[in-house]
Amino acid sequence: MPDIDNNDNIISEVQYQAITEFSKTLEMFSLNPSEARLFVTLYIEGKPMTLDEMSEALAKSKTSMSTGVRSLLDMNLVERVWKKGVRKDLYAANEDLFNKFMSSYVYRWLDAAERQKQSLEETRVLLDKDEFQVQTDQAEDLKDRLDDMIQFHCLISKAFEDIDPNKDK
Repeated sequence: MPDIDNNDNIISEVQYQAITEFSKTLEMFSLNPSEARLFVTLYIEGKPMTLDEMSEALAKSKTSMSTGVRSLLDMNLVERVWKKGVRKDLYAANEDLFNKFMSSYVYRWLDAAERQKQSLEETRVLLDKDEFQVQTDQAEDLKDRLDDMIQFHCLISKAFEDIDPNKDK
């Protein structure tokens, strides 16, 4: 007769290892360790969970789970679900891992690159103002460097647009 307790222990250990290892990958997508573990737990669980259930599964406070879920909701990595007869909020991991993570990551990079490019362009305009009459070598070098930095952000945007998993949809 198979040892059910031993099987449960093995499954728990494998689940713990999977959560730990996949969390490391998700941290590369700018999730903090707590958010990554929460997402992986929801994904492995495969069914909606309440904040209380998440708190118990991860041995973290309900407040911590609420903060993590809000962050994951903002990134469109989890969704709030409704289940008849359940009065507490339920949350489930988005199942389309690659597209959701890549989209979230790409859009954050595109947004950041665009904001930084605009800021550099505004800075560059300061050197072109009429009241800045003196055209020194230092000013010209600074203009060239700013142009290079602006071009760098354009190239970053182009690269991330090219890898956007939703661009052909």
